Amino acid sequence: MHQTGRSVLIAVRLMLVFMVVLGVAYPLLVTGIGQALFHSKANGSMIQNGKGETVGSALIGQSFSDSQGNPLPQYFQPRPSVVDYDAADSGGSNQGPENPNLIADITQRKAEIAAFNGVSESDVPPDAVTASGSGLDPDISAAYAAIQINRVATARGLSVDEVEALVAKYTSRPDLGFIGETRVNVVKLNLALDELG
Repeated sequence: MHQTGRSVLIAVRLMLVFMVVLGVAYPLLVTGIGQALFHSKANGSMIQNGKGETVGSALIGQSFSDSQGNPLPQYFQPRPSVVDYDAADSGGSNQGPENPNLIADITQRKAEIAAFNGVSESDVPPDAVTASGSGLDPDISAAYAAIQINRVATARGLSVDEVEALVAKYTSRPDLGFIGETRVNVVKLNLALDELG
């Protein structure tokens, strides 16, 4: 009986030590390192406008449309989102490539995007008509950004060169030069356009 009581006491002491180490010290250490070395990323990569107001996250796409859901011509448009960019409801449609509803949606989107941007349907890239798996993708391909430049420049009364320069500024190359694709952050780009005036 004495041995059992001693074993229980040792187990309780070990549990308390590991609770403090793994439940308090380790999380505080990791949080401190994150805040010190990766402050922006550790806090959600929040984006602020020129007034210092938080307007979103660089990691979550946003809709740039009017109250009826029509895309606004003065903004670059993101990829479609099955969840309307609601981070609480992240997810895709789970429709396979031969699903008739998906095929109809893609066909309709391609025609609408081509007409909206004044380009041929063959110029509309795949990411313009397909939603990401999360429905929250903040980035578009360089090809999708390119077909929107003339429309945005015209709608804002800017030169094509000015808009192209902003697109170039918010274009990220593949990580390590080969992981992923060249991409443009739509949220940052549209905020920069607003700041331009």
